Amino acid sequence: MQRRVTAVLGAAIMLSGTALAAEPNLDAGRAKFVLCASCHGSDGRSGAMPEYPKIAGQNQKYLVNALKAYKSGRRAGTYASLMAATATTLSDEDIENLAAYLASLDDSR
Repeated sequence: MQRRVTAVLGAAIMLSGTALAAEPNLDAGRAKFVLCASCHGSDGRSGAMPEYPKIAGQNQKYLVNALKAYKSGRRAGTYASLMAATATTLSDEDIENLAAYLASLDDSR
């Protein structure tokens, strides 16, 4: 009996933690996008600077992982120092919101 109660309580705690996870705030993500627009274009499609990648419509999880990797210094490459300088100004919540906003953008031309 005690084992069953423990299992039920454990499952309830796990589910409540999932339910408490906040949905990303697209408006907050849009506000943070101003940091990205000068290189990635006002619509996230790189515009006049094709050397920078298109980020509009990119996979949300990929963006979160990439921004966190830039922030921590785990990601290297030609523009890694530029990205790190921007990413270090973002909280984890900012990153989640920004990634959700970018993923919501239309990436077609």
